[in-house]
Amino acid sequence: MQALILAGGKGTRLRPLTIHTPKPVVPIVNKPFLNYQIDLLKRAGVKDITLSLSYQPGKIEEIFADGQDYDVRIHYAVEASPLGTGGAYKNAEKYLTETAIVFNGDVLTDMDLARIVAHHKERKAAATVVLVPVENVSAYGVVETDSEGRVQRFVEKPKPGETTSNTINAGCYILEPHILNYVPAGETYSFEYQIFPSILKAGEPFYSYIWNDYWLDIGKPQSYLQANYDLINDKLPVFPVYRHNPQFGNSEDAPKIDYVSVVDPSCTIKPGVEIINSVIGPNCIIEEKARIENSVVWAASRIGKEAVICNSIIGKSGIIGKSSVVDGAILGDKSSLTDYTII
Repeated sequence: MQALILAGGKGTRLRPLTIHTPKPVVPIVNKPFLNYQIDLLKRAGVKDITLSLSYQPGKIEEIFADGQDYDVRIHYAVEASPLGTGGAYKNAEKYLTETAIVFNGDVLTDMDLARIVAHHKERKAAATVVLVPVENVSAYGVVETDSEGRVQRFVEKPKPGETTSNTINAGCYILEPHILNYVPAGETYSFEYQIFPSILKAGEPFYSYIWNDYWLDIGKPQSYLQANYDLINDKLPVFPVYRHNPQFGNSEDAPKIDYVSVVDPSCTIKPGVEIINSVIGPNCIIEEKARIENSVVWAASRIGKEAVICNSIIGKSGIIGKSSVVDGAILGDKSSLTDYTII
């Protein structure tokens, strides 16, 4: 088994966080996001992994190198210009000689990939698409299937009445090597609009697998925050969170960190600080009586005395002035707020 992670997107929905940090390595509970997908693949016994990259590829290669530190073998297929999901798949062709798991690089999930691959092989499928049920399908690509799970039709972002299905494309596919023959080399191509319709037209055995457990697209600020909340609240037991929070005495003004929050041990946490349901990255300084709740603070940021941060994301090396109030904000790297700012 091999795997391809489609990690070339610019992460425009997560800007300004992704201006200097490619979306595949934005920190989720202080680990680059791709770690979670690599760990999931390893659980299924897949250690031959190709990363399809386009946007700031050097920053991703610098972290993962050849994969040895992660007990996998990593190849890189870098696009000179974006080729779409299907074109990126074709661009990695030389690394895909066996049945392959193809994963969108912005999906956090606890999928049992070994079970899904077994389902694919039992049905002698040429292609399998993983589906998840959602309440509102209008923002997604809906997949209609028959009673045996064979794929019948794809409906992108359907309007009311266009489909009765509530299962959407989860961004995970199991593909046999010959599926690459449906994709012309060097062209911008799409799984949803071109490859999958071609497979259907050819009458290939094309099946679905419905995943009813955890699935989240982390590509928007609110879902990025939700991913952090869900992990620290143990909603994904396959990814246990190990806390090495700084330790404090029991004095009345000692900092208070609740039992779910994750604070990197390199941080400086001053007296009177409160941290609730939040993640604090490495080398941050949290000044006296600051309060951080339902938020993520990236590395090397300074939160001023008596500042309040709620429902927000603070990018790397941010400076939040004393007595500031930040609620529901997304601040990019090196953002600086003067004392007493309210946003």
